[in-house]
Amino acid sequence: MASQYDVIIIGSGPGGYVAAIRASQLGLKTAIVEKEHLGGICLNWGCIPTKALLKSAQVFQYINHAKDYGITVGSAEADFGAVIKRSRDVANGMSKGVNFLMKKNKIDIIDGLGRVKPGKKVEVENDGKKTEYTANHIIIATGGRARQLPNVPIDGQKVIEYRKAMSLEKQPKSLLVIGSGAIGVEFAYVYASMGTKVTIAEFMPNIVPVEDEEISKELAKQYKKLGVEIYTNSSVEKVDTSGAGCVSTVKTPSGEIKIETDVVLSAAGVVANIENIGLEETGIKLERGKIVTDDYYQTNVPGYYAIGDVTKGQALAHVASAEGIICVEKIAGEHPHPLNYNNIPGCTYCSPEIASVGYTEKAAKEAGYEVKVGKFPFSASGKAKAAGAPEGFVKVIFDAKYGEWLGAHMIGTNVTEMIAEVVVARNLETTGHEIVKSVHPHPTMSEAIMEAAAAAYGEVIHL
Repeated sequence: MASQYDVIIIGSGPGGYVAAIRASQLGLKTAIVEKEHLGGICLNWGCIPTKALLKSAQVFQYINHAKDYGITVGSAEADFGAVIKRSRDVANGMSKGVNFLMKKNKIDIIDGLGRVKPGKKVEVENDGKKTEYTANHIIIATGGRARQLPNVPIDGQKVIEYRKAMSLEKQPKSLLVIGSGAIGVEFAYVYASMGTKVTIAEFMPNIVPVEDEEISKELAKQYKKLGVEIYTNSSVEKVDTSGAGCVSTVKTPSGEIKIETDVVLSAAGVVANIENIGLEETGIKLERGKIVTDDYYQTNVPGYYAIGDVTKGQALAHVASAEGIICVEKIAGEHPHPLNYNNIPGCTYCSPEIASVGYTEKAAKEAGYEVKVGKFPFSASGKAKAAGAPEGFVKVIFDAKYGEWLGAHMIGTNVTEMIAEVVVARNLETTGHEIVKSVHPHPTMSEAIMEAAAAAYGEVIHL
């Protein structure tokens, strides 16, 4: 293995491995450093295996409601161990796929913990042995990890984070989820669907607090139907694990309560992995726990770059990938456009799914826009009704003056597959009228986007 490279990337998540492939495509001699498994958290413990768990939960729900579709089946039972195993098998297969891509693109894989050093050097420690490599360009893509709340320490047994939540040996009878972002509500759905009594405690006024308020209220309504108990404007003050299970003290608007569960899942966000990777020694600037970069991910120290969860952008896999591509294209002398962080789709894969991009209605008004808002419920969609999925709606927001598409917010079955239309349309500066006049296929769930746009302009047909 060589010791000198054009590009060395520390971390092989969706930011790191994508950047490595693009760098190789552009003719740069590239190496990637990984201390655990290729693919990072996303492929091994995040995006991919959680979707496998969610699919198993969804299948179990289909079977339990088969009678709604005119089909009679015997009683179903969730084999929790088999569900977990399937998820791990999917993750392992994807990680092997990244390994194949590295070899295909002639990218050197360096196993171990990578640290940046002055002089455009990377030190890699593996089994106590340290090896030094040099590169013209070093990209930090070390990702993030679960945030630990100071008053709720994670012990990995009774108080767990997302990695343990997808590899528990035994299904808990009851579970308290702290936080209702994407991680929290996805695991809440998985466990509740398979029979666990789930409670959510959320500090903010609404669950999935980054979403449009109407989306949050709709998800809360659907989760309550599923049997999930929800406390908003609430904080978990402490968790007593001295007994057989957990006794959590939760401060709610109506007073302090005790919640007894087998397990507590701390899903209060993520923090950047920036400790012990040589940033201070190298002089790389930090701000609020993130690495400071310019629009092309160059840090304050020439030759050192950062992408993904360690920077200020949204902590999403597709953001990290886009940043990695832009970063290496700039390094290679290309002329990429800076990333538009106001046109990044956010997807939550609970059931019903949530997908959104751009301004919420509240944010658009606060930004000074006069808005036109249109909504179309899936209960009025022929495809949704036929599929037995009438829950949810599409909400679109346009600038009343120029027709600019300011935002879109969806909740319902398969909406994560629909949001890309909005992202592309906004990138092309498409107006509301152009969406209304673009023929959408019938019957499809995606018709709801056109119908919602039509509703914003008083032209909706099927309401």
